Amino acid sequence: MTEITVPTLGESVTEATVGEWQVSEGDAVKKDDILVELETDKVSVEVRAEDDGVLSKIVAQEGDTVEIGATLAELGAGGGKSKASDDKPAKKAESKSDESNGTSGGGKLIDAKVPVMGESVAEGQVGQWLVQPGEAVEPDQALLEIETDKVAVEVPSPAAGVLEEQLVAEGDTVTPDQVIAKIREGASASGGSASKSDDAPKAAAASSSSSGDAKAMPSANRVAAENNLDLSKVEGTGKGGRVTKGDALKAVQSGGTAPAPAAAKSSAPRDTGPREERVKMTRLRQTIARRLKDAQNSAAMLTTYNEADMSAIMSLRKEIQEDFVAKHGVKLGFMSFFVKACVAALKDVPAVNAEIDGTDIIYKNYYDMGVAVGTDRGLVVPVVRDADDLSLAGIEKSIMDLGKRARDGKLGIEDMQGASFTISNGGVYGSLLSSPILNAPQSGILGMHKIQERPVAINGEVKIRPMMYLALSYDHRIVDGKEAVTFLVRVKESLENPQRLLLDI
Repeated sequence: MTEITVPTLGESVTEATVGEWQVSEGDAVKKDDILVELETDKVSVEVRAEDDGVLSKIVAQEGDTVEIGATLAELGAGGGKSKASDDKPAKKAESKSDESNGTSGGGKLIDAKVPVMGESVAEGQVGQWLVQPGEAVEPDQALLEIETDKVAVEVPSPAAGVLEEQLVAEGDTVTPDQVIAKIREGASASGGSASKSDDAPKAAAASSSSSGDAKAMPSANRVAAENNLDLSKVEGTGKGGRVTKGDALKAVQSGGTAPAPAAAKSSAPRDTGPREERVKMTRLRQTIARRLKDAQNSAAMLTTYNEADMSAIMSLRKEIQEDFVAKHGVKLGFMSFFVKACVAALKDVPAVNAEIDGTDIIYKNYYDMGVAVGTDRGLVVPVVRDADDLSLAGIEKSIMDLGKRARDGKLGIEDMQGASFTISNGGVYGSLLSSPILNAPQSGILGMHKIQERPVAINGEVKIRPMMYLALSYDHRIVDGKEAVTFLVRVKESLENPQRLLLDI
């Protein structure tokens, strides 16, 4: 007997609501079959069977609230009634006959599967199909593209033949090694045309069903009942257009109307002009856009500014650079000084290293620093762990490794989660001054900028010094103005007198 339990649902998510069960007690299931969908305020997660077997008992019913690790159902060995055979006996018999006889195109059916999509990438989203049922394919020809939060992966054809069937649709979530299409090996396009015409009505019906059969999750119905909300006016963002608990809560907060993002989504796209090109946003870019907008909507964001004289650090780097490289194998950059300066300031002003969770404040007694890195696919924020325990050389090595993996698309989810504070360096692109956006749920982010020589007054005399503007954006709900200014002054003092970092003052 195997227990089906609630998986980890994401950072800071401790419970979920049970959605609709896709199978019933006594049904036979295959490995990776979808059993049930769990819903949180942030995401909807499909729970799949880990092995072949029979669903012997459903423990958590639809609408129940369950915690991480709780038992959802029990999966036993043996033969039960096959849901697939009960629901679609004719189709199963037809498929079995085709596979055993190798007819209807002259070759056997071969599975096209989702490849491994990168380190720690557990799922992706189906993009546009490049080949339609009935069309001929060559070995390794791209069938479709799958987008993840980090990379876009093409699914190649495993053999020459005809695309017999598409098993997933655009927008579906898929996992590595999942079968997404059937290829009739050795068949020609003409041999597959009948299949294409036969499948077209089914595809159209499926499409119609998925768009017109949308419904609300049990938790959304509960929110609607408690707040007298008309769910027919709420645009669902869940699978198949289902209204989630989060959709319902947003609608309640906005006065019973559909949330703004959903309304924008449902509006018809404008026509493009002769010199315009419409390109679908990648999943990574959609994630970036959503997170940044959420940060603006949820936090009371404010920015305070200062400037730092970089003369001392620049002189120190010039003096010891060769010896530093010879000993540690990496160059001494500016970022390691900024990380150390921020750690020292965070120790003095702990509110900037905290976050809000409901009506509570969580103070973090560690210093995991997020370092924003620009890549061809968008902005990512890998994390330098326990920066307070690292030397300048250790920080430089960590940043170099994370930056290289970010540009190569090899970062894991764990490399970008859990930062307590973020540093963003717009100066590498020439930015003189900016107001960075918070990286939720953090309460502070420091913006670095271009070093530029400017005239400054020093002891009554005008001097030309390499100056950098510093910007601290913070969540005013948890950080007061006095604390924000104090933090930025501490950073400025450490940069202008780097010996303070060595002496821990």
